[in-house]
Amino acid sequence: MKRIGMLTSGGDCQALNATMRGVAKTLYNLYDESVEIYGFIDGYKGLMYEDYRKMSKDDFTGILTIGGTILGSSRQPFKKMREPDPNGLDKVEAMKTTYRRLRLDCLVILGGNGSQKTANLLSEEGLNIIGLPKTIDNDLWGTDMTFGFQSAVDIATNVIDCIHTTAASHNRIFIVEIMGHGAGWLTLNAGMAGGADIILIPEIPYNIESVIDTVIHRANKGHGFTIIAVAEGAKTMEDATLSKKDYKKRVEKMLKSYPSISYEIAAQITAACGQEVRVTVPGHMQRGGAPDPYDRVLSSRMGAHAALMISREEYGQMVAIKNSTVCSVPLKEIAGKLKTVDPDSDIIREARLLGIKFGDEKIK
Repeated sequence: MKRIGMLTSGGDCQALNATMRGVAKTLYNLYDESVEIYGFIDGYKGLMYEDYRKMSKDDFTGILTIGGTILGSSRQPFKKMREPDPNGLDKVEAMKTTYRRLRLDCLVILGGNGSQKTANLLSEEGLNIIGLPKTIDNDLWGTDMTFGFQSAVDIATNVIDCIHTTAASHNRIFIVEIMGHGAGWLTLNAGMAGGADIILIPEIPYNIESVIDTVIHRANKGHGFTIIAVAEGAKTMEDATLSKKDYKKRVEKMLKSYPSISYEIAAQITAACGQEVRVTVPGHMQRGGAPDPYDRVLSSRMGAHAALMISREEYGQMVAIKNSTVCSVPLKEIAGKLKTVDPDSDIIREARLLGIKFGDEKIK
């Protein structure tokens, strides 16, 4: 009898259920009735406090197209994993105890950067772990793509598409703020797909004068509107020179005057150009709804591969996709590493060739 644990950790996204379905369906096909799956409620929290339920085949039926997660999720910061809970509970030891009490053969963990760091920690503590790469930010090291990313791109692109029509109708400047604190993959892809004129991402610090110059240049060329796609973690050139501590203070100061960086940029453009600037923040919409067809296929493939790895006892690995091939990478090699956009990459060069500005251009 194979006894498998499963949990979803961190922020939700569109293809978590589809991925769990891929794991479960493959396990049932491989082992028939000789497999038991235990789902932990609300991520690592359920593993810590023995909050779980034994799953049945019916639990994984009809969830391919459903967003979110049937197991629930929570954020359990990696940096606090070694700290006791308010009642003095040793979190790591508690998770190990739950694992062993259920006599699990493997624990399958669906999560992003922080979740995979904890997955590696548990692997180093002697548990059999397989990770699955979840995040709309596509910033997990070792995989070309994460499930949830493409669905989020679709949503963010649709927002920009809708903004385009009203921006053109009223000759306004619009800023669309897209999720992504440390990596700009989502903003870059949605911005290109939606035809944004300016894209601001964390990896390419911007000069507000350059952004304003682009807006004025477009107006002088007869373009009555400008679409700016801004990652929530976009930084000015000045911000990029600050220490982590000083940057945090700068953000805290900014938030006393503006809801987010996009509103500060809007105020700066209005002050310089006198043009009305509107800000749209789709927020958690980007993480919600049904997974798109691409993510349904990707997550199904990754889930099936995870089940195959269980059958082969290939533990301490995260499922990945490289050059369209599903494979695996050691957790110890990817834990704690952020995959960011290379400013000199082909996609950035091609975006520049299309005339898209990144706010780092020299002011004429």
